[in-house]
Amino acid sequence: MNLYQDYLKEIEERKSQGLHPKPIDGAELLSEIITQIKDVNNPERENSLKMFIYNTLPGTTSAASVKSAFLKEIILRQELVNEITPAFALELLSHMKGGSSISVLLDLALGNDVTIAKNAAEVLKTQVFLYDADTKRLKDAYDSGNAIAKEILESYANAEFFTKLPAVPEEIKVVTFIAGEGDISTDLLSPGNQAHSRSDRELHGKCMITPQAQEEIKALQAQHPDKSVMLIAEKGTMGVGSSRMSGVNNVALWTGKQASPYIPFVNIAPIVGGTNGISPIFLTTVDVTGGIGIDLQNWKKKVDANGNVVRNEKDEPILEEVYSVETGTVLTINTKDKKLYKDGEQLIDISKALTPQKMEFIKAGGSYAIVFGKKIQTFAAETLGIQAPTVFAPAKEISKEGQGLTAVEKIFNKNAVGVASGKILHAGSDVRVKVNIVGSQDTTGLMTAQELEAMAATVISPTVDGAYQSGCHTASVWDKKAQVNIPKLMKFMNDFGLITARDPKGEYHSMTDVIHKVLNDITIDEWAIIIGGDSHTRMSKGVAFGADSGTVALALATGEASMPIPESVKVTFKGNMKEHMDFRDVVHATQLQMLQQFGGENVFQGRIIEVHIGTLLADQAFTFTDWTAEMKAKASICISQDDTLIQSLEIAKSRIQIMIDKGMDNKNQVLQGLIDKANKRIAEIKSGEKPALMPDATAKYYAEVVVDLDVINEPMIADPDVNNEDVSKRYTHDTIRSLSYYSGDKKVDLGFVGSCMVHKDDLKIVSQMLKNIEKQQGEVKFNAPLVVAAPTYNIIDELKAEGDWEYLQKYSGFEFSDALPKSTARTEYENIMYLERPGCNLCMGNQEKAEKGDTVMATSTRLFQGRVVEDRDGKKGESLLASTPVVVLSAVLGRIPNIEEYKMAVEGINLTKFKPVSTKL
Repeated sequence: MNLYQDYLKEIEERKSQGLHPKPIDGAELLSEIITQIKDVNNPERENSLKMFIYNTLPGTTSAASVKSAFLKEIILRQELVNEITPAFALELLSHMKGGSSISVLLDLALGNDVTIAKNAAEVLKTQVFLYDADTKRLKDAYDSGNAIAKEILESYANAEFFTKLPAVPEEIKVVTFIAGEGDISTDLLSPGNQAHSRSDRELHGKCMITPQAQEEIKALQAQHPDKSVMLIAEKGTMGVGSSRMSGVNNVALWTGKQASPYIPFVNIAPIVGGTNGISPIFLTTVDVTGGIGIDLQNWKKKVDANGNVVRNEKDEPILEEVYSVETGTVLTINTKDKKLYKDGEQLIDISKALTPQKMEFIKAGGSYAIVFGKKIQTFAAETLGIQAPTVFAPAKEISKEGQGLTAVEKIFNKNAVGVASGKILHAGSDVRVKVNIVGSQDTTGLMTAQELEAMAATVISPTVDGAYQSGCHTASVWDKKAQVNIPKLMKFMNDFGLITARDPKGEYHSMTDVIHKVLNDITIDEWAIIIGGDSHTRMSKGVAFGADSGTVALALATGEASMPIPESVKVTFKGNMKEHMDFRDVVHATQLQMLQQFGGENVFQGRIIEVHIGTLLADQAFTFTDWTAEMKAKASICISQDDTLIQSLEIAKSRIQIMIDKGMDNKNQVLQGLIDKANKRIAEIKSGEKPALMPDATAKYYAEVVVDLDVINEPMIADPDVNNEDVSKRYTHDTIRSLSYYSGDKKVDLGFVGSCMVHKDDLKIVSQMLKNIEKQQGEVKFNAPLVVAAPTYNIIDELKAEGDWEYLQKYSGFEFSDALPKSTARTEYENIMYLERPGCNLCMGNQEKAEKGDTVMATSTRLFQGRVVEDRDGKKGESLLASTPVVVLSAVLGRIPNIEEYKMAVEGINLTKFKPVSTKL
């Protein structure tokens, strides 16, 4: 019983950390526990029973298979366990939700013992996580005249698994807890530097917000045992930033309710609110758990007697409190009239939070049950040859006669599933769509694997064109945690059918390339829909949605996603870029000019940015689409010219071929299939059969933004504004400032060129700038460290072939070695240039980190508190975001340069340029 003894030791270790036993997912350990249960005299029998009943993970874990088999033996009376009657064994199977438990229930329901068959059938009628092998067994039994199979199918056709669930309470009482003022990033709820523990839900829950906040939540629960605690982003948006299922899991763990008494640390039904609502990605994740997300609108812009917005001396709108939600406020959610009340007084309409579809998610305990339930109902009705009764809320379908389609409307109509032939849908319509490309990243991948196990999926959907499991978020530091987690993740995903960054067999070189860059390369059709486990899943081909680990799992398992067709904002450009400007400055200026044009209202939030940027190749255009996560957009679409798109597809083909040459393709030859599809798409464009995607001239947009390139005279910097008197204005990406604001005297402690926001030309700019500075000053001397991390290995290979890498090596004081990966994160730096391994590096916050309290100038995307740099006593850490040339020069000078210094340093350098198309796209 070695495994059991080891488990007891681990339990004692966890107890010292204030943790319960880790849930069991391994077959070997559970087999030992079952042996002890069978031995009525075993001193560990009582403990073993508790572990078997209450602490074993369900789904497709190997432990679940062993548990299901033992429960089957009890039901068939082949084993006698006084504490687990056959009826209780069936109840335990009903909570296991899928995989081996379904196989066992089918064995029993289709077996010869009539009484057992009927009892098992009653349990099966409540289950929805059935796959092809399961439904085939039911159909075959029905076709053979099995009465029990017919009874089960009739129940499925009537969706009794849903209709017999308890109704959603008419009133839900909540007590408020202000989790923060201003936008609340998912980093606050699930810090990136704690990514290693995400699959250990109880342990990871300890990192949410602060220990003090956790105690305050517990105190509120003690004072209000009949109410749910609602986490609130006061004067901000809840859940901006990365797409974290772990963030919602943590909120549910602290404020939700247990999904099942027999499944540890899986909670559902969290309730969250924000003055400016909930970030779209986070709201999707809330739906996964059957929770509620409310746009509180409790602060409004002050207006004068003429209805004009009143502004302060900084020209910012002044906000007025409409009603208070301070911590401890008791509110009532009325799910019938869809209103929010306080002391019987109506505050706001919350019907958007309680749509018919969302009410179904709440009733079913999460969106997965509805997705799978609809499929089961359809299957059963088709098998019985009947029309399925209308049980679920009909999908909202909006079709406007004579109105053209935006790019996203075209993509969704092309990929729609279950829509009547010839029907055209516009924004606001609820649609099931085919997903073409799926990406799983390494710090959420273990959770995606857990979700796949929980929904009993064992193989990728055959309708998915390609899927990739990255290794970029753990690339820099190969520590003990990574050595335990990553090989396990890669094996699971490789077996499931994904292309994996690391080979479980060790036959090809580990590719730690940034996931967004890989997905951008393997997207070979601008009509594609992409789902990825990171908020920066925003490709410059197709339309890509960053998603939580659960939605990624659902896309992998079903090949589908469900969402309303989003509204779009059209972005076009006029004028010309100045010679000394970089395209990153255009990206930041777009955000600034949008806010100026719309009086401070972010019209991008929750919508598609349709950017007409047709002259830029996919690599460079990705800098724009990537940043749209920071603009709070739901996604973005690049409208490209035919010849530009063809060039981008050719580059994608060459990079996919490199992956094939490395040995990364699988038995289904997924990567070769992508090259074949790219060739087909190129042929369609060249022949004129199907030109590059364009919106219709008569398409309607929520808003249109025209970016004036002529007014961009200086580099633009996104500033966290850490000392703003208004706390809610700190750490947002909306404060965009020009270089001159800093007067050339703001100290910079560290520079970082890397992450997904840079491409090959950025690395060439680094080498060209250093050559320039050496020519002008005789030498290159760094007054602050400069960390450089290429996004991908193929970029390094291309730089080597083009002669730029040797210059980077010349000026560097450290170069990564794959043969000698770091085992600890660097937190202290010398004033040299570090050439780091491809991957996310400083941007993630779980690998390298700046010294506490530093001011960092970076090309990355994140300026959240504590992400790239943490605070120290007396000095806030701040991460300012800028173009590559600004970052390089800031590291050389040790301060932000003035405009004259900047112009001199970039003289003659080919910065990333953009020129609007002369003809209307």
